[in-house]
Amino acid sequence: MKTLRDTKIGETVKIVKLHGEGPVKRRIMDMGLTRGTEVYVRKVAPLGDPIELTVRGYELSLRKADAEMIEVN
Repeated sequence: MKTLRDTKIGETVKIVKLHGEGPVKRRIMDMGLTRGTEVYVRKVAPLGDPIELTVRGYELSLRKADAEMIEVN
């Protein structure tokens, strides 16, 4: 299983499944990260946290802990 955290800079991936429960999963979905959405990884901070993404035409920063809950292919 590959997660968004494992994705390399410059890669475009598609979200397969969201893991997590309740409010955390809801917050991720509210940011536009839903199943079938394509995500482009723009940058990763020097210590790996956060990750900067382009999703649905806007830029989004996501924590490593949240990125681990997003399964991609």
